[in-house]
Amino acid sequence: MTTGQIVLLVVVPLALAFGVWRAYADGRFRGTHKVHGAPEVEEEGVESILDATDIEHTLGEKATLLQFSSAFCAPCRATRRVLSDIAGIVPGVEHIEVDAEHHLELVRRVGILRTPTTLVLDPHGREVTRATGAPRKEQVLAALARL
Repeated sequence: MTTGQIVLLVVVPLALAFGVWRAYADGRFRGTHKVHGAPEVEEEGVESILDATDIEHTLGEKATLLQFSSAFCAPCRATRRVLSDIAGIVPGVEHIEVDAEHHLELVRRVGILRTPTTLVLDPHGREVTRATGAPRKEQVLAALARL
């Protein structure tokens, strides 16, 4: 067996496993992240708070879908469409898109590692859950149902 064949037998299964994992994990809402510099709030186990001045927009009455995007991100456009549709359908839900490149301080504070990342905020600006990657409409609706 040649070196090329050995590399092929190792690299292809690893790449396939990584692709399957990414397809499973992308867009899933899970957990929260502590916002650095935010006041501690002990209500319902959720600690982080963002206010309207942090995101330069008013928060939704029921929830806010806060999307961090970048100009070169193709999945960000699909995420924008899904979140805008949901904000138009579900009363009291706002969709806010933040350009990660122009808001680096906020990106660092809330721990954004890639775009798109969507945070679901309650009416008080507390992060309820987050998803990295492009979420599907059903996933977003399920996350909103938990509010």
